Amino acid sequence: MSMVRIGTGAGFQGDRIGPAVDLAERGALDFLVFECLAERTIALAQQARLADPSAGFDPLLERRMRAVLPACARNGTRIVTNMGAANPRAAAERTRAVVRELGLTLSVAAVTGDDVLDRIGECTLTETGAPARALGARLISANAYIGVSGIVEALEAGADIVICGRASDPALFLAPLVYRFGWAMVDWERLGRGTLVGHLLECSAQITGGYFADPGVKDVPGLAEVGFPLAEVSEDGNAVITKLPGTGGLVSRATCTEQLLYEIHDPARYLQPDVVADFSRVELEEIGPDRVRVTGGSGHTSTGQLKVSVGYRDGWRGEGQISYAGANCVARGRLAADLVRQRLSDLGDRILELRADLIGLDAVGLGGTAQPSEVRLRVAARCADQEAAQRVGEEVESLYLCGPAGGGGVSRAQREIIAVASTLLPAASVTVQSALSETLGA
Repeated sequence: MSMVRIGTGAGFQGDRIGPAVDLAERGALDFLVFECLAERTIALAQQARLADPSAGFDPLLERRMRAVLPACARNGTRIVTNMGAANPRAAAERTRAVVRELGLTLSVAAVTGDDVLDRIGECTLTETGAPARALGARLISANAYIGVSGIVEALEAGADIVICGRASDPALFLAPLVYRFGWAMVDWERLGRGTLVGHLLECSAQITGGYFADPGVKDVPGLAEVGFPLAEVSEDGNAVITKLPGTGGLVSRATCTEQLLYEIHDPARYLQPDVVADFSRVELEEIGPDRVRVTGGSGHTSTGQLKVSVGYRDGWRGEGQISYAGANCVARGRLAADLVRQRLSDLGDRILELRADLIGLDAVGLGGTAQPSEVRLRVAARCADQEAAQRVGEEVESLYLCGPAGGGGVSRAQREIIAVASTLLPAASVTVQSALSETLGA
């Protein structure tokens, strides 16, 4: 039975680059996938593109490509990524420039069609029940979670590097399997299994011990040098999850189970653009050190609907922090918080929301009774305008001389808030296309 080796080069925008280079050099991979988008990430990318039409793609795109392309070219490893974010064409052009600078011969494709801002006006937002058009000028982006079609088309056209925007995370991994094995797009069982592989791999080190370690409870060896995962996928869609020998971390039934359940509402109905995946009968078997066999995935007919991530302006955030240490530090921190609240009261309804928390004591709402030897007050507010947001940090800084004794280490920040909502759009209304680098400017 034929087999595809597919590895994860990134699980989020700020992921480490070294483990991806290791996979490119030693992984004997057919495909290396970089999954770098989140809901808020693409809204921020759309904001950047509005300010500069040549921007809007992943800020680490060049660094990642320079790091892995020589080894990928040498070993015949093809790359699939969503680092195109809000501007896949510009990302493909930048990657093509890197390819030229490195003296390589690789073709680059951009997959477009996920930007659906022009057709969601009447769509109902899940969070509010109101139509998207009600956001008016605050609405800045709408990106559909597209499936495998554009990626498969690009791979069939010979692309060595395929750059998408807002594709579904598992689709980045499913598409190379559909392409290589020739799976029919109504073969729900194999599509479900391929989606399972993608879901297990999409968060990089989260399945090899990262975001898993808990000292004395779940110990992970060599976490400082944690390796990223790869899957050996057979033509029937079943797979073995593993990592490179000599890397830190671990692949076990427990790490795979945690990732299997990550962000899953109903394991029997994991809604994806191309299939409704069914993970309810998945079996995980440790077959060797850092080797877990995954079987039992399945799938059902797709819904014909695509989730759309909607980004909109939602005011400004102002923040200030200050520390208090030693005897009675909690009481001094609480007094400081009360003072800031009182001093900001003159802003009235320009303060839309406000929180004042002692980090480590009550910031996550668990309610602590211990008296720590130090606390850090964080005051954060969502404001109607930038000026009000700036006041928040200013009032925290003023506590140096106008607040309780012994405050220090002030930090302050402000930024525009880009909020995210969601809606659904018929898949038939979304046209996905791919273009090789030679035709990107056409």
